[in-house]
Amino acid sequence: MRLFRRGPGRVTAREAAERTGHTPAGRGGAPAAPGGSVLLDVREGHEWRSGHAPGATHLPLSALTAGAPLPPETGDRPLVVICRSGQRSRKAAALLTARGAAAVDVVGGMRDWVRAGLPVVDQRGEDGTIA
Repeated sequence: MRLFRRGPGRVTAREAAERTGHTPAGRGGAPAAPGGSVLLDVREGHEWRSGHAPGATHLPLSALTAGAPLPPETGDRPLVVICRSGQRSRKAAALLTARGAAAVDVVGGMRDWVRAGLPVVDQRGEDGTIA
């Protein structure tokens, strides 16, 4: 009998930013050149439109659990999965790992992303908020 289940890894918001090429607000926020990890936001559409990390890729957990494929821009790159608080991203990372993807989730989600001073934009590319 296994006492501990091994799931996908977890990273902090700062570690997620390093893996995806984001920098703290005010010092640029563009993602790294292609080849680094992809920040995959699994929140629902209204949450995404209110505020997300610049350059993040959007795929709601509801679509992912319904069998939706990963967006083409993710390629075969490692995934850093994020949601509002870390609950949905943990589920999504486990699902993606089971599908064979290299995925980790962000502990504390977008809430911790903002606390770390990392950039957030809305659907128009202006300053966003976390819904």
